[in-house]
Amino acid sequence: MKIYLLTLLAAVTLVMSGGAALAEQAPGHTEGHQHGGVMGAASPHADVKMHQACPHCGMDREKFAHSRMLITYADGSSAGVCSLHCAATELKAAKGKAVKAVEVADLNSKKLIDAEKAVWVIGGSRKGVMTRVPKWAFASKGDAADFVKKNGGTLAVYKEALAQTEKE
Repeated sequence: MKIYLLTLLAAVTLVMSGGAALAEQAPGHTEGHQHGGVMGAASPHADVKMHQACPHCGMDREKFAHSRMLITYADGSSAGVCSLHCAATELKAAKGKAVKAVEVADLNSKKLIDAEKAVWVIGGSRKGVMTRVPKWAFASKGDAADFVKKNGGTLAVYKEALAQTEKE
């Protein structure tokens, strides 16, 4: 039993310390992403280097770069999550902790933008992330309107999208 536990501990340690590095080097890992090679500070997804997996569901934030969010607290700490659903979970768990900024990925460019300045679309035919009712963020009202024309949904602001998420 003792050997089994030591073996299990070694395996967990290996996965925790080397798993991310192995995933970055896996063939095809960067396929479909806009960065090349190893991510660095200049990468449009630099926040993913700090927060590779969502702390609430474990999803790969690079894979979900189009829906990821970054919450920065007044004390300088931050939490990178995969979706608005997990952002709501994070904010609830950190209730009372002062929030400095909430950023969300623009669906088209995958660049982080201020969640309150984003134009949100609630609903539509495109399947959402971690939700039954999809919610997508856009940097421009024109992009959001184009999305609604193609996929349906309703234009909204961050507070409406967050409130809808909290109901789910």
